Amino acid sequence: MGHTLRGKTLGIHGWGRIGSTVAGYGRAFGMNVLIWSSEPSRARAKADGWAIADSQKHFYTAADVVSLHLRLAPATRDVVTSADLALMKPTAILVNTSRAGLIAPGALLTALNAGRPGMAAVDVFDKEPLTDPNDPLINHPNLVATPHIGYVTYEEFDLQFSDVFDQINAFARGAPINAINPEALG
Repeated sequence: MGHTLRGKTLGIHGWGRIGSTVAGYGRAFGMNVLIWSSEPSRARAKADGWAIADSQKHFYTAADVVSLHLRLAPATRDVVTSADLALMKPTAILVNTSRAGLIAPGALLTALNAGRPGMAAVDVFDKEPLTDPNDPLINHPNLVATPHIGYVTYEEFDLQFSDVFDQINAFARGAPINAINPEALG
């Protein structure tokens, strides 16, 4: 038997286009949505009317489901630690469809072995492509692993390539957009 999502807390770690969309899905299923992200992103989420966690510790303690939606950059590498995962409920699930490097190396396997969180669903891995059929993470009984292909639809390809072309054209005009390291442009 499964569990209902209604009344559960969906934690969105990372507030951008995808995180805000997933928050809307959570709300549609009757979930309480809690946000944690960088300070500017939390301010945007709060201005949009979403609940903000008091701290990263509170976020990981309160959530029944944590869904990661961050870009992988130096500031976000290993942003989810073993200590964060140890705070999660034994009934909680961690979902990572962003980048494996957001979670400290080995932390997810250690956490699943300790039972906090109780389950995880991922489509990103530290080593890709993952070719070892004996990898302990993908063989863990409390992990659902899929290929990173959720975006592979005609509509998403149109959106992705449109964004890419906009960024290339902006760069060619000498006015780059969406840079994660704008200091390098100087």
